[in-house]
Amino acid sequence: MNPDSQHLSFNRILPVFLSVSLLLCGCGSKVEPFEIPTEQGTRDNTPLCLTPASPGTETFTTDDYVVDYSNAAQGYISVQYLGQNDKAKLKLALPDGTTYTYNLTGDIDVFPLSSDSGTITVTIFENISEKAYSTLMSESFDVTIEDAFGAYLYPNQYVNFTAEDETIALGEQLAFSANTDLDVISNVYNYLITNISYDTGKAESVQSGYLPDIDATIASGTGICLDYAAVMASILRSQRIPTHMEVGYAGTVYHAWISTYITDIGWVNGIIQFDGESWSMMDPTFGASTGDQKLKKYIGDGDYYHVKYIY
Repeated sequence: MNPDSQHLSFNRILPVFLSVSLLLCGCGSKVEPFEIPTEQGTRDNTPLCLTPASPGTETFTTDDYVVDYSNAAQGYISVQYLGQNDKAKLKLALPDGTTYTYNLTGDIDVFPLSSDSGTITVTIFENISEKAYSTLMSESFDVTIEDAFGAYLYPNQYVNFTAEDETIALGEQLAFSANTDLDVISNVYNYLITNISYDTGKAESVQSGYLPDIDATIASGTGICLDYAAVMASILRSQRIPTHMEVGYAGTVYHAWISTYITDIGWVNGIIQFDGESWSMMDPTFGASTGDQKLKKYIGDGDYYHVKYIY
C-alpha cells in the first residue's frame, strides 16, 4: 500500500505576503535591511512559547509506537515511532475529510489537528519496498476541540520552535515597538523580506519531507518558501497571535503561505492586498523576490490561492 503524500513539492512552496508597497524588483535583489524600531510600544512583547505535552493518559501503545492523544482537545497529538523501519509514515484522517501524511522521525513528533471536533483516525505505515507500504496500526478516537486556536499557537513538526530559539528572541525585539498585533505582523514581515533571500539552489535540490529549521534560516539569511513561512509563523505564535501555515495552490503551482487571526477582523486570508489599515493575505516570498522571473517557477504569480492543508 502506498499512502497518499502531499509533501512532494516543497521545493515549490510559498509562504506569506503583506504589503504591495513593499514589493521588490530585480533578480534576487534586496532593499536596505529593516531597522528594528527601538521605541517601546504599549503591547506586551514577552514571548509565550507553549510546550506540547505527552502525559500518556490516552494512548495507543506497543513496542513499536506511542500515539498520545491526551491533549487532542487542545488541538494536537504526539507520535513516537519506536520501530526499526527507516521510512515510517503517519496518516491522520480528520473529521472534515482531509487526510494528512507525515514522515515519522523517531523523536516525539507533534501534529496539529487542523479540523473541527469529531472522529480522528491515526494510521502508521512502514515501508516494505520502494513505494510500497504496509499498515502497522490504525486506530480511531473521538475528540471535542476545546481550544479553537490551540493548533495554531503550539509548535508542531513543521512550525517547530522553543523558547530557547534565537528566532524567538528576534521576534521579541521585533515586537518591542508594537502597539497592536498588526504592528507585530508588519515588523516581522518587513524584517524577513529585507534580511532573507530566496535560495534557488536549495529549491532545486530539496528532498520530499524537508523540515525547516528557523534558527538556521535566520543565521544563513537564505531559505526556500517553507522556511519563510515557518519563521514567520513561529514568531507570531510565540507572540500569542494564532497563525496558520497554509499549503495549497496559487493557480497550478503548489505553495505555502500563512494567515493570522486578528482580533475584531478574524482570519486574514484571501487576495493579496494591504489597504493601509488591514492585511488580506501574507506572503513574504513575493515581497522579497517578486521581480525574479526565475523564482516564479517555484512560487507562481499569486493568482487564485486555494488552501489544501493547514499546519
